[in-house]
Amino acid sequence: MACLTIREATEDDAELLLELVRELALYERAPEAVVATAEDFRQHGFGPRPCYEAHLARWDGEPAGFSLHFYQFSTWTGRPSLYLEDLFVRPALRGRGVGKALLVHLARLARRRGCARYQWQVLDWNRPAIEFYEALGARTTREWIPFRVEGEALERLAVLTTAADK
Repeated sequence: MACLTIREATEDDAELLLELVRELALYERAPEAVVATAEDFRQHGFGPRPCYEAHLARWDGEPAGFSLHFYQFSTWTGRPSLYLEDLFVRPALRGRGVGKALLVHLARLARRRGCARYQWQVLDWNRPAIEFYEALGARTTREWIPFRVEGEALERLAVLTTAADK
């Protein structure tokens, strides 16, 4: 019988995390977008102020997938929210319950840590993922529009002069 395990990633897993992130980027049709290094994962996930936590799923001992999350804070509820940045299951192991097990694992973690919400985003073309999440009870929040500032736009914004600078 096949065995599925989930465990928290450690600093020693940085290379594996990067490998899985690259596979995710390939699936999401953006392999060139991954500029992260294993050192980035070590520094930002396992240093003095970790920015994220990750969990690794293994199927019969072999890497099957991962989840990576961090926490936000809701001023309205006064409680943290677990934000799932990435969830990925290797294509050959999909349909075996790996993704569901990772999502359930994080739901339990969110509940233990007093989170008011557990949220994530999905690409609009990824119908299999959307249907999978909806079948688990997740719902879309179309009333909120995500914004992002990155690259040169971030650099320009950071150097603007404001009333607080005077």
